[in-house]
Amino acid sequence: MMHESEADLIEGCKQNNRKSQERLYKKYAGLMLGVCMRYIKNRAEAEDVLMEGFMKIYKLISNFTATGSFEGWMRRIMVYTAIEHFRKISRMPFDDFSSYDQGVDDYVIDQISARDILKLMEGMPEGYRMILNLHAIEGYTHKEISEAMGISEGTSKSQLNRGKAYLKKLIEKTFSIQTKN
Repeated sequence: MMHESEADLIEGCKQNNRKSQERLYKKYAGLMLGVCMRYIKNRAEAEDVLMEGFMKIYKLISNFTATGSFEGWMRRIMVYTAIEHFRKISRMPFDDFSSYDQGVDDYVIDQISARDILKLMEGMPEGYRMILNLHAIEGYTHKEISEAMGISEGTSKSQLNRGKAYLKKLIEKTFSIQTKN
């Protein structure tokens, strides 16, 4: 079978071609499941979010203009789908302490691999994990996070600071690393 270019695959999906949609799914499902798993702890729920995200991709693909990365465009859809899912199921409200600001010594985080940090983040409270993922990993601003999550910018900032402090304690405990304090 001849290898299909990404542009051909996208065009096939824009034409609602089921084979193209299937190939797109097979090509990106693993990567996009990884994105979903950073936001949703439960694998079965993350797979549901993945499927919902792909349905949105198929529906919105005609809006893709090829001015940026197709993978980045899909990732953004997956992230927003995960946020929507989180907001639907979340029973834990975000703390709104805008003045909360505990500095975190970045030295601690520099001593651990990214894979170790992501693994530790899986066990964090949902609100902290969500904001850390959006801000530190995906690069969203607090304004973008507040709009997507329906929270204030101050809440986003406080959740980020609390999440960093929480992660710092997890790292210290897990890896017996002493901070420079």
